[in-house]
This record gives sequence, structure tokens and C-alpha cells, in this order.
Amino acid sequence: MSVFKGLIKLNTLVPKFILIRSLHCDTLDRQMRAVRFDSPGGPDILYVGNVPVPETKDGELLVKVYASAVNRADILQRQGKYAVPPGESNILGLEAAGVVEKVGPFCVSGWKEGDRIMALLGGGGNAEYVTVNEHLVMAVPPGMSFSVAASIPETWITAFQLLHFVGNVKEEDNVLVHAAGSGVGLAAVQLSKLASARVFATAGTDAKLSAASKFGAIHTFNYKEGPFAKGVLERSKGRGMDLILDPVGGQFWDQNSSVLATDGDWIFYGALGGVEVNGNLLGRLLAKRGSLKATTLRPRTLQYKAELVKRFSEKIVPLFANGVLKPVVDCEFPLGRIADAHRHMEGNRNTGKIVLVVRSEAEAQ
Repeated sequence: MSVFKGLIKLNTLVPKFILIRSLHCDTLDRQMRAVRFDSPGGPDILYVGNVPVPETKDGELLVKVYASAVNRADILQRQGKYAVPPGESNILGLEAAGVVEKVGPFCVSGWKEGDRIMALLGGGGNAEYVTVNEHLVMAVPPGMSFSVAASIPETWITAFQLLHFVGNVKEEDNVLVHAAGSGVGLAAVQLSKLASARVFATAGTDAKLSAASKFGAIHTFNYKEGPFAKGVLERSKGRGMDLILDPVGGQFWDQNSSVLATDGDWIFYGALGGVEVNGNLLGRLLAKRGSLKATTLRPRTLQYKAELVKRFSEKIVPLFANGVLKPVVDCEFPLGRIADAHRHMEGNRNTGKIVLVVRSEAEAQ
């Protein structure tokens, strides 16, 4: 009789075990398309291949991606010049927009399956699915497409961080935005104007400068046509710049240190123009009581980024819906043309963001 009871007990457990094991295997066996490369190099090494769909960890959401974007960090990672932070996906893509596919264990933020979201990522966005901590997710503004939403997280949050977390932009400040025709640059121009600062901008083409002017820059300078320092000082009536947002670095150090105002902040967040400095940089900073602050976003702690996303969601995201702020999308490429998207960025041909379309918007209807 005890053997019979044991068989009954085993029979009742087996279906449950098979069901649990089946669900677990289904998750592990699911494949998705993602941007891949096997060794560092140029755009030609990029391809779209199949990889497993990522599994959610505690406090994470699984997002069905409809659009992602290209950032300078993706170029550097592809070239082998930017190490992936520990624990992050080695798939390219620092932002994405899509639909919540699954809510992982111990999530407390109230996100639900089917919610339209945009996410700040440490990697993994250039794929059909991505996992993201629930605190790094924002609702897509009403009426906004996924392609436009995908242009916001990394770019606009970087600009917001530069101005309000690292810098302390104030009303009537003179703000110099370098690379003003880039995604971050155009976001910084708009956010500086929103803060009632006076915006000065540099870029390498008249088209980029025209875009910067359209969104709030009052004085613009084409750095390819000659030094900008003299014009900046003249148009600021000798005061100089209270805040400089610099993704260029070495190429501009001499002019930046010349135009920095007394007690000004120079924020260095990229090295498009190299990192070498040969000259009296420290002496100029000392004479002006200037601050040179270097910053990045991707390697920051989860706590820091969560607070940044929270404040950005509260203060800035509502202004996209009412048209006060406008994301600027330069062009869209399907995921399969990822190499062309990288070439477009490396050629400095974009004014605003380069978006990757992963799925048709119609699929979400």
C-alpha cells in the first residue's frame, strides 16, 4: 500500500516538474536577432545574428524592442576602445524603446506587460529583446512613436546630467555647447534654453549650426572656419563661459581655457579631439578659479542612474508631450543596416540622432 501511495505521489509531482522544466527551457531556447561582431574593427565587421533572449533577474523587465539608436560609445566599443562595464550586455545599444514583455521577480515599480516604455541601458539595446532594471525605465510620452522615443534616453539624460548633476546651470549663465549638432548637443541646447541660460554653440557645418540656432543657440561658430575663442569672448562682452560642455577634449583645450569665465565649470565628457594637452592648462584654471570636471554615464552605479532617471522623468519627460522640448531624429536605419548606421555617424553626417528600427510600429497596434 505504501508503494502504491508513493507512485501516486510521484505521478502528481511529475507533471508539475515537466511543466516547470518546460517553461524554463522555453526561456533558455528562445532566440532573437541582435547586432554582433566577433573582433574589433570597422563598420564592416557588424552583422545581425541569433543569440538567446536574455532572462530577467530580480527587479528587471524584459522589453520587446521596437527601436534603438546609435551612440559614440557604440563606435568606440566596436573599435575595441571602450570596455563593457561589469555585468552589462556586450551587445551594442545604450537606449531602446518598446513594450514590456515580462515583469521579472521582485519588481515594485508598477510596470505591466504591454506598457510602452523607453529605457536607459548599459548595453543590449541593438536587439529584439533587452532586459533593464525597472528603475531605468520611463513611459513613452503620449502620441510619440517608438523611433522618436528611442532617441531620448541616453542622449537627453546625458545632457540633463551634464547641466544639472555635474554642472549647475543657472538663469543668465553663458553656456558653450560643443558638437551642438549631435544628439547630445541639440538636447543640451534645448535644456540650457529651458534653464534661461544664454547658449553659445560650435559645430563643423552650417547645417548643424542652423539646427542649433533653431533650438535656442544665440551665437554659433563653425570651428572648421577658424578659432572660436575670439568670437565667444567678443559676443559675451569679455565675460566668457560659465559652463562649457565639451565632448572634444585635446583639440579645444587651449580655446576652452581661454573662454572659461571666472569660477566657471568646464565639463569634459568625450574625447573626439584626443586627450593630449601641451600648455599652461593648470595655470589658466588656477587664475580663473575654474573647475575641470570629467564625467561619464554608462559606468555609473544603478543608484545614481536611477535617481537621474527619476528626476528626468519628473522634470523633463512631460515637456516632450506638450512640445516644449523636441527630440531630433536625423535618420532611421533598419537593424540589418547597422554597418551603414555606424558609417553615417563616423562620417559626422548626422544632425540629431541615428535611430535603428528593430520592428515595425504596426506590430504594437
